[in-house]
Order: sequence, then structure tokens, then C-alpha cells
Amino acid sequence: MLRIGRLSRARLVAGGLALILAASLAGAARPAPAQSPTVRTQSGQIAVDLELVLAVDVSLSVDAEEGRLQRQGYVEAFLDPLVVEAILAGILGRIAVTYFEWANATHTQVIVDWTLIDSPAGAARFAAALAQRRPGPARYTSISGAIDFGTRLFENNGFEGTRQVIDISGDGPNNWGDPVTRARDRAVAQGVTINGLPILDLGSGPFARYNIADLDLYYRDCVIGGPAAFIVVAEDFTAFASAIRRKLILEIAGLSPPQEAPGGLQPVQFAETDRPGPPCDIGEQILRRRGDEDF
Repeated sequence: MLRIGRLSRARLVAGGLALILAASLAGAARPAPAQSPTVRTQSGQIAVDLELVLAVDVSLSVDAEEGRLQRQGYVEAFLDPLVVEAILAGILGRIAVTYFEWANATHTQVIVDWTLIDSPAGAARFAAALAQRRPGPARYTSISGAIDFGTRLFENNGFEGTRQVIDISGDGPNNWGDPVTRARDRAVAQGVTINGLPILDLGSGPFARYNIADLDLYYRDCVIGGPAAFIVVAEDFTAFASAIRRKLILEIAGLSPPQEAPGGLQPVQFAETDRPGPPCDIGEQILRRRGDEDF
């Protein structure tokens, strides 16, 4: 089986390291450059530094409050001056972003369609649109379905970026649809990078029994892939907003967490550096073992 984008444990950093990088970017911040004229490719598409698909888990293991925290985390991130600065600091100074929520392989709802962000006002408009719709959850967790759906969103979207990235966030492993590794490999074969934001919250509700303790390692080994793929970990849903802010800065700047932190500081690593990762079909195993039909 192809292992793509697997990170060394030294690179599998927690939020603290990315925060150091964000602070470094803040210290080097400069006045925002003037908005550059729109550049189109020969095919008529708008040229951007990045085409970014944000894919957010709304399966039943994510309750209403947790769903609100996820959505609000993205709203706050696109209103953050550091995120806007990262966008404007690109070669073209613009990115294209879309946001959808997913559960099973057929429950995929685009909340905000492709949007050009090339100014603070553009970022604010995206955040405002994101804050409006609130669809409900659905059964099962199909990360593979989310990856396949996200990959299709790049087709004929009106933009052409130097990079195409799918950002997957969630609190559980794949347990429905195609194996997650197959979907990952299909996307990577098309030149797409998949980054991950696992939420390490086992929860206490009736559907938390499908979550796993080593979701960070599962995302590392089974979900992410492509050039410079990485994960940023949220310890729980309350930490999601700060985690997504750090992760967006890394993605927009085309960076991945370094092995050594800026300024000679030591990177923040997981205490259990020798933890074995779970198998990539752990979610399917749990579902079969329980024989449940209510998830």
C-alpha cells in the first residue's frame, strides 16, 4: 500500500509549534500590499496562489455545540489579521476557498461556494457567508467520501492555483464508503495535497464509542497525503479555533511544521513518541464489531 505524506514523529507537532510559527509571522508582518489586478490564465480562469477546500465533519459524533465551535472557528480565522496577511503575502496575493460539511458518503453539503479572497473585505465576506447556514448532522463518518467530493470541487471552479489543498477536520476515523487510503491515493495522483486537523476529543455522547484515542496517528498514516502534507492537532473542540487559525497560516503560506522551531526553541512533540498507529480500517472494524445500524 502506498504510504504518502507520512510524517516523522519529530514533525508531528502539536499546536504549540505552529503557534510559534504564527508568532514569527506576526513579528515580520508588514502593511498589506495594494490589491493587485486580477490575473487570468490562457483558459480564462482566475490565477490564485492556492485553491483551498475546507471539509468539516458533521457526523453524529459531533453534537450541536461542537458543530457550532467548528464553524465559529473558521469564521474567526478568516477575520484574523494574521490569516489575511498570509493571503496577501503570496505571489499573487489571492486565494480561492470553498467550505463544505460532510458525514457519510452521500451527506456532503457545500456551505460556501468558491470565493476569491484578495483583501480583508473579501475575507470578511467569506466569514459572514460561513456564519449564516447551519445544516444538520448525519449518520456515519466517510472521510473517503469527503476526499472524493472535495477533489471534484476543483473541476471547472473558475480558478487555477499553484497548489490545490483539501483540509479535512474531524473527530473520528472513516467507517463508511471506500477505504480512506484509496480515496487519499486517488486525490494525490491528481496533484491534490490533503492536510488534516484531527480533533482529539473522545466525547461522552452515545456516538463517541466510535472515536479512537490515536486519531492523530490515524490522520498521519491514513488520511493526509501529497507534497508537504501535515496535520495540526486540536486537543478538543474548544481548541479548534486556535488550531485552525495556525493551520490556515501554514497552508496559505505553503509551509509545513518544521522539525526545529524558529529562534532555536524546541518543537513541541507528543509525549508518547513510540505509540503505534491504528490500522487504516479501524473505523470499519469498530462498526462491524458493534454491529450497529444507528450511526
